[in-house]
Order: sequence, then structure tokens, then C-alpha cells
Amino acid sequence: MELEKSSTATGEILQKHGEQDETISSSKKKKKQHRRGGVRTLPFILANEVCDRFASGGFHVNLISYLTLELNLPMVSASNTLSNFAGTSSFTPLIGAIIADSFAGRFWTITAGCLISELGLVSITVSAILPRLRPPPCPTQKNCIQASSSQLWVLYASLLLTSMGSGGIRPCVVPFSADQIDMSKNAIAARKWNIFNWYFFAMGIASLIASTVVVYIQDRLSWSWGFGIPTVAMFISVLVFVIGSPFYNKVKPEGSPLVRLAQVIVAAFKKRKEVLPHDPNLLYQNKQLDTAISLQGTLLHSDQYKWLDKAAIVTEEETRDQSAAPNLWRLATVHRVEELKCIIRMLPIWASGILFSPESLRSSAAALSHITTAIGSYVGTLLVTLVHKYTGKHGNDWLPDWNLNRGKLDYYYYLVAGIQVINLVYYFLCAWFYNYKPLEEISEMNRELQDVEKANDDKIPSDKLNDGKEGEDRKLAKDD
Repeated sequence: MELEKSSTATGEILQKHGEQDETISSSKKKKKQHRRGGVRTLPFILANEVCDRFASGGFHVNLISYLTLELNLPMVSASNTLSNFAGTSSFTPLIGAIIADSFAGRFWTITAGCLISELGLVSITVSAILPRLRPPPCPTQKNCIQASSSQLWVLYASLLLTSMGSGGIRPCVVPFSADQIDMSKNAIAARKWNIFNWYFFAMGIASLIASTVVVYIQDRLSWSWGFGIPTVAMFISVLVFVIGSPFYNKVKPEGSPLVRLAQVIVAAFKKRKEVLPHDPNLLYQNKQLDTAISLQGTLLHSDQYKWLDKAAIVTEEETRDQSAAPNLWRLATVHRVEELKCIIRMLPIWASGILFSPESLRSSAAALSHITTAIGSYVGTLLVTLVHKYTGKHGNDWLPDWNLNRGKLDYYYYLVAGIQVINLVYYFLCAWFYNYKPLEEISEMNRELQDVEKANDDKIPSDKLNDGKEGEDRKLAKDD
């Protein structure tokens, strides 16, 4: 009798385990079916970027001719206007990156940026169609009536809108593309193709067509068609990108990395009198807290800028109540400290205009790279203004307002070339001393565990986890 009961109980246990295995298997299959991202999303993203680059290229590349020939602006004034516009277009990506990383996400930031750019293109197309929004034609380019203030405001509104739109597009497109595929070293090595090669190849083709076909239409046919075609291309760009929405892997924003960097600085300052432990393994690490910001792996401790390591010192007061959520303005993980170190190490390289994106800072790193372009554009405006002012005093203006053939444009380019040579030498020095970031990659098994953790975020908030030991205990319990 006891034997029968035992066998019956054993059968029930085995049946129960079998049902659990079937449930796990079916949930895995369901998860696999609903998994987003992958190669199938790339045609939508690349088509969006090709149309966007074609539109922006067709709008920007010949704009100096529109300002001088249609709005009758002096050459130096038109050049400075476009340089300032380019600087603003390179500054707004920082704002867009903060918005994307803080609350909006990359998908909605890109979509909003495309729509705002479309408004800018529509406004300048309307100004090219309606004669009252332009000054009278001046074929001789002598004694011309310049555009009035109201006509210039239409131009400035268009430039501002396209600058704001680029702020949402530029810092997010490449990181959003990387979100769709596995970017670990093993996955990249296994693939026979590289998304970034295809991306920049497509961008080059789009820019080439815009610089030839669209410019020909603007010069030979009309500016209304020359601006109208890029406007239609931008509309197609938005449409294609939104159509691909159901297939995208949309990574949830986990807060601005700039706030995390500020937290590390504040925590290091508050603990400036603390003594660093001899063993860096004693510094605070919490892989579960950093899960969302270390998708490809955890940054390892480095020996540079050790004064920042003080932000990761765990004091006696902080060890008393391990169940409490860590105060990130007083205690930072090693991964977050290393993020700031990466930024500091990259500042000299950014100054030369070259970008290397650190882990979990992709949008903001891309935006910071554009800041150097913005500074360069504003410095370019200052350089043109100074050259025009001081060379014009002696009657030998390098950059005359109306006829460049009477100037010394070759001298100006010699000056710019000399500056570029100095920048090239500076870049070689930066590249000589550059070291790649130490990164502990996440295995496929750990990646699946992270997916489970994310699914349970509502039940177990990540800010309530202390040092990751609870997660390890749960894993051991499952293994048992």
C-alpha cells in the first residue's frame, strides 16, 4: 500500500515537472516568435536614412547659391549664416540625445525629428514658390535689393526647424540600428557583413545623388522643384520608418547618461576623504542594477583617474542596511565610474572631430561628437569674419562680398589647409596613446537571464537590488 502511494506521488511529481517543462518550452517558443529586431528591420531603417540624407543633402549642399542668387545676400553674410546654421544643427543632437535617453526613446525621437525637418523643408519650398517671399530678381548681381527682414525670417524659421529635426535624427539613427542586431564581438565575428559598412555606403550614394541630380535641378530648372523633391523624399523617409515600427526592437530609455555621470562626480566628491581599498574587487558592483546600461557587457575597472574610484567605495554606513536601495548620488557602481573615465579619455579625440562610442552612452556619445562640429562651425564663422575684416582694410580682400574672382580665395584655403595639418598631427598623437575600453562581455545564457529580469521589472524594481547577491541566490535556487 505504501509502495503504491509512493509510486503515485512520484508519478504526480514527474507529471508536474513535465507540465512545467512544457510551459517553459512553449513560453520560449512564444518569446522567439515575438522577438523583435534582427536583419528584417534594416531595410526600413536604411530606406529612412537614405531618403533623409538625400533630402538634407539636396537642401544644404547648394543653399549658398539660393541665399546669394535668390535672396541677394552678400557672400560673407550668406556664408556666416550657413555656418551658424550648421553649428546649431550640430548642437541640437545633444538635446535630442538627452530626450531619447531620458524618456522618449530612440524611435519616437527619430520620428519627431523627421517630422520637424519636414516642416522646415515645406517652409523653404513655399518661400521658393511664392514670389512675395523673395526679393526682386537681380540677374546682373549689381545694386540688388536684398531680402527684407520678413523674408529672412522665413529662411531663419526653415533653418531652425531643420536644425531641430537633425537634433532628433543624428544621435539616434546609428544606435537605433545597433539596437536591432547582436553587437557582441562573437556575433560580429560570425557575420560576413557589417551594418555600418552598408549604412555609410548607402549614405554616400544618397549624398552623391543629392549633390548632382538635385543641384542640377536647382540650377537649371527651378528652386521650387529643387526644394520640392527633397521635401517629398523626407516625407517618404518618415512614412517608411513608421511602417517598420511593429518589427523594431525599441529599447526602453533608462535615464540620461549625463545624470549618471553627474552622480559619479558628486559621489566621488562626497567621498574624497575616503581611502581606496588595495583590492579593486572590493569596490561596489551591481550587475543587476546596471543591466539596462550594459547590454553588451560590463566595463571593467581601470587604473586611470583613481580619484573617481572613490565614488564606488562602500562605507560601513552603507553596509548596515543592505536591503535599502543605494543612493546613487553617494554610491556608484564600477561600471558607471568607468563610463565617466571613458568620456574623459575620449575628450582629446573628440577635440579632433573623431568619435569612438563607449558602451551604454551611444546616443549621447554620438551627440557629443557633433558638438565638436558645432564648435568648428562657429569658429569657422569667426575665421571668415576676421579674414574679411582685416584683409579688406588694405584693398586686397581675400573674401569679397559680391565677386569671389576678385578676391584671394586660394590664400584662405591655404590658411584652412594649414589648420587641418595641425589637427591631423594632433589626431595622430591621440590615436597613438588611445587604449580600447576593457569590457566583460555578456554570454548568451546571461543575456536570456537579463530578458527574464526585465520581464519581472514590475515585480522586482532594479533600484531595490543591492550588490547582485540576491540574483545569484535566485539562480542557485533555480539550479537546485
